[in-house]
This record gives sequence, C-alpha cells and structure tokens, in this order.
Amino acid sequence: MNAITDVPGIRVGQAERTTDGWLSGSTVVLPPPQGAVAGVDVRGGGPGTRETDLLDPRNLVDRVHAVVLTGGSALGLAAVDGVVQRLFAAGTGLPVGGPGEVVPIVPAAVLYDLGRGGAFGSHPDADLGAAAYDAALEGAGLEVREGNHGAGTGARVGGLKGGVGSASVRLGDGSTVGALVAVNAVGSAVHLGTGELLGARHCLPGDLPPLRRPDPAELEAALAAAARLDGPLRPPLATTIGVIATDAALTKAQCAKLAGIGHDGLARAIDPVHTMFDGDTLFALATGSSPAPDVFGFQALLAAAGTCVTRAITRGVLAATSTHGMRCYRDAFGSALA
Repeated sequence: MNAITDVPGIRVGQAERTTDGWLSGSTVVLPPPQGAVAGVDVRGGGPGTRETDLLDPRNLVDRVHAVVLTGGSALGLAAVDGVVQRLFAAGTGLPVGGPGEVVPIVPAAVLYDLGRGGAFGSHPDADLGAAAYDAALEGAGLEVREGNHGAGTGARVGGLKGGVGSASVRLGDGSTVGALVAVNAVGSAVHLGTGELLGARHCLPGDLPPLRRPDPAELEAALAAAARLDGPLRPPLATTIGVIATDAALTKAQCAKLAGIGHDGLARAIDPVHTMFDGDTLFALATGSSPAPDVFGFQALLAAAGTCVTRAITRGVLAATSTHGMRCYRDAFGSALA
C-alpha cells in the first residue's frame, strides 16, 4: 500500500465535509484493540493538542487506543469525543475496574483551516470524528486516501493546497515503519528558487510520478498568488500534524525519540518549519508485534521514520487538488509533470 497501514494492525479512517461553507475533516489512526505504546514531539509555536502529557515516559499510561488528527483548530478537538465514545461502546480502553469499565486514551492534534470553506465556524465535531472512526472499520481499514481528505481537506502549504500523505518502508530486520501526515504549513513545500518539491529527492521509486524542474514563469506566478492569499492583517496560521507507526516493540521513551526524529523529515520537506504560527506535532505508535530492535536496529528505524515523513509530505502535496481558491501543485506547476 505504501502507507502507514502497511504496519500490521494499523487502520486509518477519514471523514470530511466540503459543502455549505465547510472545508475541513478528521483522520483517525487506530492501533490494534489492545492499543499501542506511544510518544509525541511538539515543536511548533502554536500547538493545539489533547492527551499529550500522558505520553511523557515519566507518566503512568503507556498505551493509546487511537490518535486523531483534525482540522478546525482548537474547536476541532470536539471531534475526539466521537472517537472516544465509539471506543468506549466497543469496550476498548484503559481498564480501570470491572467489565466495561474502561477509559479510551485518544491523543490528538489539530491544524488551522478555519474559514477556508467560507464559514469561519465550520469545524469538525463529535459526529465527524465518529464517522472517521467508522471509516477505519470499513473493510480492512487499509486504504489511505491522500490529498483533500480527512485532516487534509482544508489544508494549505506555503500558498498551495495541502493534504494528507502517507508512506512506508520494510526494514532489513523485517519490521515495518510508516507515516501519515496532514500537510498544512506556513512554510513552503516548494523550493522558492526552482519550483521543485523540496522532499522529492528523498522519495523512493514509485512514490511520485516522473517530475522535472518547472517553467520559471509558473514559479513567478505561484509566488505572486501565494502573496495574495493572506492580507497584511491576517496571521498565516497553519500547523502540520502526523503519526509514525511501527510494528517493532518499543518503550515510551523510544517512541518519544521516534516522534522527535520524525521532525527531521518534516524539516526536509517544508521550509521554514516549526514557526510561531505552526503547531507542528508528530505522534509515534509501536504495536510491538515484531521483536525489540538492538541499538543499531533502532537507529535504522529512526532514519527510516524520518524519511517516511518526508515522503508522506511530498506525496500529500502532490495528491492535493485545487479547491476554494487554493491551487494545487499539479495546477500551479503543470510543466513539472514529465
């Protein structure tokens, strides 16, 4: 699949609304029912998150039962409740008593897309979160729709349309690592001197269609269009969020390190990154169905995770389609498609 769902036990569901002033959505990443060991790394200056403190290795709870990525800024955290209620009804969560007495642990992060569909107050709610959860249970939950879906529905990156992207790789020890990213950044995914996608050179064969350096006139037009998207009094609010997953058996501390190294991959694909107007946040999940790596295997896992994040971002940008006045890369740089 070349997606985060190549990690055994990981499923993804997405839901969005795009009519009547809406342009937003939610993405749910589900581990196996017993949950996954998790970590997080928040580097942006304006984050919107839920349940991230419990992922600190010094704290008690070491497994999560879902991760939610959603649009709607802080208002969009309402989507998490729909996922929590679905998990609770299924009896999935942290056992705290007798049968059925569980507390689902669902960390989440938001990106800023308010008003991009026309109505500022249109944001994901519990119903949309529940719909994304339900979508993860349809079939095998393995297909990851890229581009204008889920949390990437209203995403924007450096003046172009952003979106959801995913990528994966199998390591030499037999373990798998994958990433899913909703690309929505103040910075650009495009080299401002050439118009080429910054992360393209890190991609593997088959990740992207053949690309070449675009016509300079297209770059000039794209830069002018990006400058018009935000007025001088409107702050360029954004945020890129994502999940890295592996089937290797890791500790909470190792998951935290994995999430942190994922930001290296983010920095290779977006420039500038981690600005004061971004709340860039990456989660890491370890299902533990493969053996724990030794120190050299763990380093290989870290390196692969960073590259998967870069590839996922690049694939998400290229999969996005133009909408609501935001041009996608394919339309803005049509000559780049060889």
